[in-house]
Amino acid sequence: MIMGAWGVKRWIVVYVVVLLGLNLGINVNAQQVPCYFIFGDSLVDNGNNNNIQSLARANYLPYGIDYPDGPTGRFSNGKTTVDVIAELLGFDDYIPPYASARGEDILKGVNYASAAAGIREETGQQLGARITFGGQVNNYRNTVQQVVQILGDENSAANYLSKCIYSIGLGSNDYLNNYFMPQYYSTSRQFNPEQYADVLIQQYTQQLKTLYDYGARKFVLIGVGQIGCSPNALAQNSPDGRTCAENINNANKLFNNRLKGIVDEFNGNTPDAKFIYNNAYDIFQDLIDNPSAFGFRVTNAGCCGVGRNNGQITCLPLQNPCQNRDEYLFWDAFHPGEAANIVVGRRSYRAERSSDAYPFDIQRLAQL
Repeated sequence: MIMGAWGVKRWIVVYVVVLLGLNLGINVNAQQVPCYFIFGDSLVDNGNNNNIQSLARANYLPYGIDYPDGPTGRFSNGKTTVDVIAELLGFDDYIPPYASARGEDILKGVNYASAAAGIREETGQQLGARITFGGQVNNYRNTVQQVVQILGDENSAANYLSKCIYSIGLGSNDYLNNYFMPQYYSTSRQFNPEQYADVLIQQYTQQLKTLYDYGARKFVLIGVGQIGCSPNALAQNSPDGRTCAENINNANKLFNNRLKGIVDEFNGNTPDAKFIYNNAYDIFQDLIDNPSAFGFRVTNAGCCGVGRNNGQITCLPLQNPCQNRDEYLFWDAFHPGEAANIVVGRRSYRAERSSDAYPFDIQRLAQL
């Protein structure tokens, strides 16, 4: 069939509009969910620790050296994974931190994440103030009250919140700044790794139930990554500076296996909600195992840091970082750089391997 003149014109108009959108940097993808709520630690904190009495802060250069607004409190040279996911979900701006979210800004979501925070209340206390998982959930409850006021009634708020995505990524500090820090914490003497994972999951589950009670229906539970492969862990535990600390990684896997298990449990018991597991551990393992495929040259040292593996002391104020930042898997002693965050964020949103997400990815969760 020969395309008529009107059909050709219409095709050209569509092509030009899309081309203009791409050239002007306009987001041609519609926003897929009304809001995105983020709970977590320094991997996704974007400024909540800036004005509290904490050693866990990143509101100074060279943090943010590649971010358009400079240092914001993100523990990265640039974007975090949730920034990447927000872009892919079609948001025209990043989700604001709870510390500065005001008025109708909260309707697109809030980032409650706090560096050094954990599932357990005591986790990270040697670093000073932080907003624990329980504190973040309490802050969310305050946000819900504001959403009710803005939208007019509880039913409208419940309907609105049920369409939003809730990202939960905690547990790393419960190992890094608790269980594997026996000089400050007694948990490793109280619990073996299996028992500790069980205790963490019990506490985590209670917080999920509270989020559900306050309107959350679309949950993304993010597994803990390989803490035993961070420059800091290598500096402290690895004789050759390259071999990961398997005792730490094995403990992380125990937690992740249980976390994946509660996805099935919640999906079976809460038919009006959907829970997915994001396999950050295996996605990151792929980057460590096949660095050149992703453009990485250095996987065992921070781009910015001090001492062995640039990991004994993390990135200091005004320190000169490496120049080839996109070739480093890690930005500092603990955190991946923007280049790694982009890969992890993309594969979290749209799974490239069946193991990346369970039972499906964020893109599908948004569509439900």
